[in-house]
Amino acid sequence: MLYVIIAIALVALLYVYFLGRSLVKKNPGNERMQYIAGSIAKGAVAFLKAEYKILAIFIVTLGVLLALTANSETSSMFVGVSYVLWAAFSALAWFIGMKIATKSNVRTTQAATTSLSQALNISFGGGSVMGITVVSLGILWLAVLFLLYSHLYWTGDSFSLMKILNILTGFSLGAESVALFARVGGGIFTKAADVWADLVGKIEAGIPEDDPRNPAAIADNVGDNVGDVAGMGADLFGSYVSTIIATMILGVGVSVSQWNNWVTSIPGVLFPLIISALWIIFSILGSRMVRIKESGNPQLALNIGNFWSIIMTAIASFGVIKFLFPSTVMISGEVYPSIYLFWSIIVWLVVGTLISIITEYFCAKGKRPVKHITRNSLSGAGTNVIAGISVWMISTALPIILLALGIVAAYFFGGVYGVALAATGMMATTGIQLAIDAFGPIADNAGGIAEMSHLDKKVRERTDILDSVGNTTAAIGKGFAVASAALTSLALFSAYKEAVGIPGIDISNAKVLAGLFVGGMVPFLFSGLAIRAVGNSANAMVKEVRRQFKEIVGLLEGKPWVEADYERCVNISTKAALKEMLLPGLLTIISPIVIGFIGGGEVLGWFLVGVTICGVLAAIFQSNAGWAWDNAKKMIESYEDGHEHHYKGSNSHKASVVWDTVGDPLKDTSGPSLNILIKLISIIALVIAPLIK
Repeated sequence: MLYVIIAIALVALLYVYFLGRSLVKKNPGNERMQYIAGSIAKGAVAFLKAEYKILAIFIVTLGVLLALTANSETSSMFVGVSYVLWAAFSALAWFIGMKIATKSNVRTTQAATTSLSQALNISFGGGSVMGITVVSLGILWLAVLFLLYSHLYWTGDSFSLMKILNILTGFSLGAESVALFARVGGGIFTKAADVWADLVGKIEAGIPEDDPRNPAAIADNVGDNVGDVAGMGADLFGSYVSTIIATMILGVGVSVSQWNNWVTSIPGVLFPLIISALWIIFSILGSRMVRIKESGNPQLALNIGNFWSIIMTAIASFGVIKFLFPSTVMISGEVYPSIYLFWSIIVWLVVGTLISIITEYFCAKGKRPVKHITRNSLSGAGTNVIAGISVWMISTALPIILLALGIVAAYFFGGVYGVALAATGMMATTGIQLAIDAFGPIADNAGGIAEMSHLDKKVRERTDILDSVGNTTAAIGKGFAVASAALTSLALFSAYKEAVGIPGIDISNAKVLAGLFVGGMVPFLFSGLAIRAVGNSANAMVKEVRRQFKEIVGLLEGKPWVEADYERCVNISTKAALKEMLLPGLLTIISPIVIGFIGGGEVLGWFLVGVTICGVLAAIFQSNAGWAWDNAKKMIESYEDGHEHHYKGSNSHKASVVWDTVGDPLKDTSGPSLNILIKLISIIALVIAPLIK
């Protein structure tokens, strides 16, 4: 089975290779377009290289510490090796995705000169390379190392199996560590550039954010790639791996009676690997269904591809369960019909879909919540923010209720293993979800290149259609990431609880209660540090933009022989992001270690509960508020609201720009980073569990 899984992953990577080659062969446009695209690619690569240098020191140091402190009975020094390897492969996955995204953006622009459908095909094709690369590399190296460690440590009992899986937790720790810095660093970079564009460009100078006169226009487009492509890729890569490993660990508690009457946990452990490998195929098939006619609806095309992938996933799950399990299985001492495992997956495919629909309702242009914000912008920035805050707070209710109902249902169908399988089922469509999400920044870049290249307005209109859809898909993607993070953390907590042996919570225990409250505080402290980092970075960028407008003669007037110093702005964002990302990152890594060694296993367990509950709520309302404010601004700019006082440059537009600026770090920096925070803290707790129980 493991060799089949490896073969599927290799075939998928081969598909990605040929897809990437076909995209690169597309027409990259005129010389000006290629120059701008080259500058964006150069800036993105420069940022990632600088980030890698810092991360390499951190990763190697922590890898050595993990190897030296590993418990030889329940783990081994290979946990450190796994950590370093997985950090490297995580970085490789999103580096490949980011590279193809920077190749696809200008080709999307060129395609938009003649056809909306071709522009969608290229931008979504670039996103597909990212999505399929992430899941293929993830499943490939999980299977390879599981096979390798089995040869080294497998003795035929559940104890040795658990030891192998404990070593593999180093993998998920490495993936999430890189994801945290990629998401926070990329988020700080992109928002430092974006904030200036709105405040200085639109309000002070009265020019579009992608106008070639904007000194930070290139930095803004670079930020789309390092924040929304590489950052999101790293985020879902970590979720994908962490979910599979957590489910494999809980699979040790699944007993299956075989034909010769011996009892094994192997099917329960291998099940998440097998279905994840099969679902790579369905992500590819689903992505091939994303096609539109020239007058078609891009959002509908993306939804069709996603829904077909979900349907194929459901059918395959039924077949794999019938093949792998007998009619009944024993989970943690209780007997369940094996078909219940199928229903736990189905429940969460439905829940994930419903959460996506709810997120779209609260964030999409033309929907009632966003219209509510645009209408309140007529009275100024104050009423705009009141409307926005109400939207983000109300938007947390339905997703949390669905999460709660889904958890209860999944537990009914399979105990903690059923909950973990639900998380695996939700992550099954990561390939196409990430493709849909990465398509957005590629389309956004395409619009920026069109503006800076002075192309016909029709080109920008086509790219704006895709960009608008990309905004909604990005919001949906972040909603998907939040829900998956909640389930993954629950699965990891269940594994941690088993490792430490936490009893029921005793509210009269002062230390336990303190751990719960401190855990609830961490997501807010983390968010504050991340948002402050954006503010500090944006201040430096605003000063630089104002300086260039003042000192470069003819820049603001648009003299054809005058060009802004784009590279300086890229360097400012890079240095600021790398400096400011360290404190939030260290908070995430150090806090569970300190709590665990000072308070012990039980206190750390309820610290995790506080982090998860408050982190999920904070992530939902920050992400939804940011996207709702963004799309409210876009509705006013495109005159879609239909009100006579809604147009570019109006007072309502200026009010919407101000609060869109506030929403930017919420939706692109602190909000999505919280997904990683709650998973990474849970993984660290699981890794140090043998040392503190």
